[in-house]
Amino acid sequence: MTDRFLQLRLIEALLFASAEPLGPDQIARHLPEGTDLDELMAELGGLYANRGVNLVRVGKRWAFRTAPDIAPLMQIETTVTRKLSRAAVETLAIIAYHQPVTRAEIEEIRGVALSRGTLDTLLEAGWIKPRGRRRTPGRPVTWGTTEAFLDHFGLESLDSLPGMAELKAAGLIDTRPAITALGARGHLLQPGEAGEDTDPGDNDNDTEAGTADGEPTPEEALAADFGDDLVPEGSGASDENGAPEQGADNDRRAEAGDSVPPVVADIEDGENIAR
Repeated sequence: MTDRFLQLRLIEALLFASAEPLGPDQIARHLPEGTDLDELMAELGGLYANRGVNLVRVGKRWAFRTAPDIAPLMQIETTVTRKLSRAAVETLAIIAYHQPVTRAEIEEIRGVALSRGTLDTLLEAGWIKPRGRRRTPGRPVTWGTTEAFLDHFGLESLDSLPGMAELKAAGLIDTRPAITALGARGHLLQPGEAGEDTDPGDNDNDTEAGTADGEPTPEEALAADFGDDLVPEGSGASDENGAPEQGADNDRRAEAGDSVPPVVADIEDGENIAR
């Protein structure tokens, strides 16, 4: 084994073991004084010219790099998973069941303000999209689900969404009084029912202002549902025996409290987004 061949092997080992490109001074300190480094590097580069890795110059330094024609074949696509927050899960469920729905309406149903990134996360996943603008003061943007949403959750159409009774039986929603009261008054759309008309002509994502006009007040909703049987609050109405009606207090309790939206089947806290 000649000294020159040993020097080539030494340079090869140094470059292979280094995490970063090596400069001439870093290589030369391992070689005998007076060694022609440029000639050795040229010879080593020729040995690797047709290999899977090539000796390349990076600025004034040297390093081994994958051959350009091999690099595309080595690309491996990986799936990065990200967990949905509980707020995102609830928001997606509200949009699925109430679409088209505005940001303000989502916040009203959830009972808390909607963070800026929640809708962005669902948009990035491709599960929601702007549906237009509500014909009300402020013209707020309305949101609806996409075909990607149906495909991800194995739904043929929105008609395939489980109903309130199915969700409760499966234990996928919290049967709190507020959501029960909304369903009793008909404020929860059944699968396949259309929401309010929107104007699809302007689909930008500007900040929404105001809420929809024309929505019935709680009193009007109760009056529409119960008609003449509606007993005004505080009227002290009683049954034939003079005892207060038991349902009145229960109805008032159903009006209060935080509301939890129905969660779409198979959407649980921690659902992963595949990207």
